[in-house]
Amino acid sequence: MTIAAPQINEDELRRSLRQMSPRRGEAIMRAILVVAASVSILTTVGIVLSIVIPSIEFFSEVPVWDFLTGTVWTPLFANGEFGVLPLVSGTLMITAIATVVAIPLGLGAAIYLSEYASMRVRKVLKPTLEVLAGIPTVVFGFFALEFLTRVVLVRFFPSIDIFNALSAGLIMGIMIIPTVASLSEDAMSAVPSGLRDGSYALGASKRQTATDVVIPAALSGIVAAFVLGISRAIGETMIVTIAAGLEPRLSFNPLEGMQTMTSYIAAAGAGDLATGSMEYKSIFAVALLLFIITFAMNMISIRLVRRYRQVYQ
Repeated sequence: MTIAAPQINEDELRRSLRQMSPRRGEAIMRAILVVAASVSILTTVGIVLSIVIPSIEFFSEVPVWDFLTGTVWTPLFANGEFGVLPLVSGTLMITAIATVVAIPLGLGAAIYLSEYASMRVRKVLKPTLEVLAGIPTVVFGFFALEFLTRVVLVRFFPSIDIFNALSAGLIMGIMIIPTVASLSEDAMSAVPSGLRDGSYALGASKRQTATDVVIPAALSGIVAAFVLGISRAIGETMIVTIAAGLEPRLSFNPLEGMQTMTSYIAAAGAGDLATGSMEYKSIFAVALLLFIITFAMNMISIRLVRRYRQVYQ
């Protein structure tokens, strides 16, 4: 004769356990985490409001279309012009040069560390590579100005300006290599070893396994690493301020000096601009445009990551 086991109501069991042993520690920890998350959100909202409000006042006097399409940027002159295209072109030019340097070198370093290097070599090379991320950017800027431009580039381009976009872009690319390499390597290391074993079992080489199996499987993380590196390049200030110069110029010649959005914000913000003046408000207008560009890049990155992550789940 079998006796049926009594039915246990899960809701009543949870309620009784909660009444028997109240977890005050979990409640306190949950409150702390909520406060931490709220501080982050409120800080972001505060930053946005501090940029948007002066920008609205700026655009009430300067049309948005003239700001976005104007080719002359002289806000500190007597009859100032507020066409932001020279700053945007300088930012994109230097970022493009940095991307050309950082993406292939960073991805190559990640492939070597993940697929080719032994554990002993990896333990030495990865921390050494990440040391670059700890070097102050002002040091990179002076290195670009005093060594790369004056010693190296002038030998190949005698007519190069002392302040130029090429040296700033090259050094900025070197600066973001650790970001691209480290995040890409983490994404590739997270690929299940079964995929590699299956590739090797079919006779594929290490190169074929890395390029045809591992990289596609880790593509979401690699794309995120690329976008994060590019976003950091767009937001870099000291390297472009020191090495690229402070002359806003709408040009596609990397051998000339240029000014970026971040370098203008740093230079104008450190000056003696009267609070409430158009020159002062132009800082916030440029900052708002920079925020919109980086926000759009991050949104594109999230969409790409979600798209490719769904393929390889």
